[in-house]
Amino acid sequence: MKTTRMLTREDADQKWYVVDAKDKVLGRLATKVADVLRGKHKPTFTPNADIGDFVIVVNAGKVRLTGKKMTDKVYYHHTGFMGGLKSTTPEKVLGGKHPERVVEWAVRGMLPKTRLGDRLFTKLKVYAGPDHPHRAQQPQVLAVNE
Repeated sequence: MKTTRMLTREDADQKWYVVDAKDKVLGRLATKVADVLRGKHKPTFTPNADIGDFVIVVNAGKVRLTGKKMTDKVYYHHTGFMGGLKSTTPEKVLGGKHPERVVEWAVRGMLPKTRLGDRLFTKLKVYAGPDHPHRAQQPQVLAVNE
């Protein structure tokens, strides 16, 4: 009888990819990145193992949102104090100190809400500008459709 062999993290061949987010639609970009982080693009996908690849996103500050999401979408967080519900919009975040957070939040929302999801999220490297410090890994360009 043949049995299907489930891969472990040690068996997986993890590659590095780089994505240019300039003028890319945020949701489509985040979907592709989340699939690569999980390893769903591989024929050996295992849902309970970290077999996905590393992804570097550059030019995250120049990502595009469709419709009126730039002003109407709202991100909420709570400070932990009473009445401490804070809100912000993508327009404020992209114009602020950390524009890469919009991409990080979009991708994190598409990953599992488990310890595996936390581990996968650490393999995402997002930079607001065109430069990144991961040249030694020789990342391949990952194509993202418009």
